[in-house]
Amino acid sequence: MKKKILIVDDEPNIVMSLEYAFKKKNFEVFIARDGSEAIQLLEKEIPDVVLLDIMMPNIDGYQTVSYIKKHEKLKKVKTVFLSAKNKTSDIEKGLEMGVDQYLTKPFSVKKVIAEIEKLLI
Repeated sequence: MKKKILIVDDEPNIVMSLEYAFKKKNFEVFIARDGSEAIQLLEKEIPDVVLLDIMMPNIDGYQTVSYIKKHEKLKKVKTVFLSAKNKTSDIEKGLEMGVDQYLTKPFSVKKVIAEIEKLLI
């Protein structure tokens, strides 16, 4: 069965490159442009992992992760921040919120895929 990934980012080029790469790796890919779209999607689909930016319009990545962590039906969903916020305090805040991984931009698509695959083993 295909693994499902939800990519949440408001930068179209990032979304396109990640979507293409994950589809090539045989993932079922869902896209949301911000946290509010992600939450709407999470009402219908339960992905294996949510890969999300922090700084987005409407509902940001922090709020989206809080939503995921609060809902019992989503407790098995892995969460990964992919953000330009790369200070130690930013990374610590993400990890304290319970994200499974914190990756920083700019990034290597190969590294992101490798990290996601490790999480799903």
